[in-house]
Amino acid sequence: MNASDSVADRITAGRAVYARNLGVPEDEAESTLAARAGAQYAREAFLAAGGPGWSGTGLTDRDRSVAVIAALVGQHVVDARLITYLNAARAAGVTEEGLAELTVLLTAHLGQPAASVAMATVLSTAPLAVLLKASA
Repeated sequence: MNASDSVADRITAGRAVYARNLGVPEDEAESTLAARAGAQYAREAFLAAGGPGWSGTGLTDRDRSVAVIAALVGQHVVDARLITYLNAARAAGVTEEGLAELTVLLTAHLGQPAASVAMATVLSTAPLAVLLKASA
């Protein structure tokens, strides 16, 4: 996908990106995002996600998820938006240790308040098996 693709093609590609990131079937992506942010926002988000940022070949989904996590933490976002990209990062192969290391790295650049609440979100959304292993 690139910026010269048709609007319809970019929206279709963006819907697929959001479905993957939200962890829902493609036919549910629009209603899921619209429920969170409204139909107009969803359409614009699909259009953007269908472009080179999310559909280009220079970055992996892992790279993109880590970049979005860093941006959200930098803005003190720790709600469903951060959880979406924590789960996307996990699905793309980022481990719990990797997420913890990312928050430590972000502490050095963003400060402790933003990173500490993000780490609390990482821990509260960790898969149960990881939490049980850590407590053993």
